Amino acid sequence: MTGAGEAPTGPLAGRTALVTGGGNGLGAAIARALHAQGAAVVLAGRRSEPLQQVCAELGARASWHACDVADPASVAALAEALADVEVDVVVNNAGVAGPVAPLTEVSVEEWDEVFDVNVRGVFLVCRAFLPAMVARGRGDVVNVASVSGKRPLVRRTPYAASKMAVIGLTSTLAFEVGPAGVNVNTLSPGPVAGPRMERNFRLEAERTGVTEAAAEEAFVSRSALGRMVTEEEVGAAVVAMLAMPGLCGADVDLSAGMVA
Repeated sequence: MTGAGEAPTGPLAGRTALVTGGGNGLGAAIARALHAQGAAVVLAGRRSEPLQQVCAELGARASWHACDVADPASVAALAEALADVEVDVVVNNAGVAGPVAPLTEVSVEEWDEVFDVNVRGVFLVCRAFLPAMVARGRGDVVNVASVSGKRPLVRRTPYAASKMAVIGLTSTLAFEVGPAGVNVNTLSPGPVAGPRMERNFRLEAERTGVTEAAAEEAFVSRSALGRMVTEEEVGAAVVAMLAMPGLCGADVDLSAGMVA
């Protein structure tokens, strides 16, 4: 479903960006930021309703497709649906948080679900859309990882391991397609203010017997800015990365100075 309207303006006018996990949270924020700079955006995700809602909000130059990034057939169907669209920006944002538990209590099914979405999904989407970018000699891929891939996150081993895998995938892929003019980078946000972190603070409060406010304060006190980052800041970071043509193989830390 595509909106129609005025001719786009802005530094990204004429470009089309695919954003996975685009129906809510960081994906929706990234889509809004790209759209505000003139890009046409294609939102992909497993649930149609939130994708439709974001597209209705954006209006012109926004479209959506249902897609499970962990499913090869679903990703292939998405690529086929967009075969006539020059997708020259791919933001691999789709991801799951996974269990909050010691490694010894994590089931094989929970582990596999995290890696299927967070790592396999990035692989499948890159494999589907990179050949056209390489053939055109230009394009950008931004893989959303996390500072948790580089720093300890107790009781979140599957998530931390999956995000480190994304960082490794990105750094290697940059050398494979960089010579063809395609930039591949990682954006590693720190904790982002919103429902997911509120859930984590609630669980931490239950585990330690403190209030949720105290759990949050203890957490944000570890950052240089004394706060979490916002979804809007993550969207702005993606736009900024696309404005730096020399950025390739990089891992951009956006964490308000969060330390382990």
